[in-house]
Amino acid sequence: MENKISIITPVYNGKKFIKECLETFIAQKCCNAEHIIVDGKSLDKTLDIVKSYAEKYSHIRWISEKDSGQSDAMNKGIKMAEGNIISFLNVDDFYQPNVLNRALQIFKDLKEPSFVYGNTIIWEEDDWGNYYASRLWVPKFLTFEELLKNHKLDPQPPNPSGYFYHKSLHDMLGPYNNKLHYIMDKDFILRTFAGANIIYVNETWGNYRYIKNTKTHNNLSSPARIWGKYEEIFNNNIKQLYGNRKAMSKKMFMPWIKD
Repeated sequence: MENKISIITPVYNGKKFIKECLETFIAQKCCNAEHIIVDGKSLDKTLDIVKSYAEKYSHIRWISEKDSGQSDAMNKGIKMAEGNIISFLNVDDFYQPNVLNRALQIFKDLKEPSFVYGNTIIWEEDDWGNYYASRLWVPKFLTFEELLKNHKLDPQPPNPSGYFYHKSLHDMLGPYNNKLHYIMDKDFILRTFAGANIIYVNETWGNYRYIKNTKTHNNLSSPARIWGKYEEIFNNNIKQLYGNRKAMSKKMFMPWIKD
């Protein structure tokens, strides 16, 4: 079967960035890719813009309905995905040129399920609303044990624009946790590193805008962190997990997998 990439963009009231998001995908000029927009019933002009592009480009598909949060929207996109390779592109982020074709090339010979990640450029917002490239995230040494040990330092890939993975990974891990509203990606990556085929490519793929007054910014800048009860429990469990052998941790993260 020929590989195909499904790019999923969950969005709610994203009029400011949605056009650029759609354009960055179109500019990839990747024939074996689709762009799925999962709109949470936006109240601005987001959906109007999406519809106008979908009428011109058959590889852009969309759905607009209420959801219970970002994880729920992400899971809806996965169910819609026709591709066997998944990547998430948040509405305010973007790819480097030709990343999708490069990903298809890499996945051509990979066993399933594989998780492949590259470097990510972090963009900061100044006091005038302009964005500047502040740093390049380059992993020096990333393993399951290292992620557990340094979980509070957020050593995992900072943004999904910098990684791709086989859709079949969800057959093993299940969907994103709908109870999580801030660290669904950390939860997923930890479970992934415990059991999937992990590949690092020393190339820059993603661009992540760290925008003021967004959910992520407010959470990270708050002294108390805006995590719910479930996130706090998860965080405490991670601390207890560190020090265990990988096999033990794998059982705790994925108890349904038999040895």
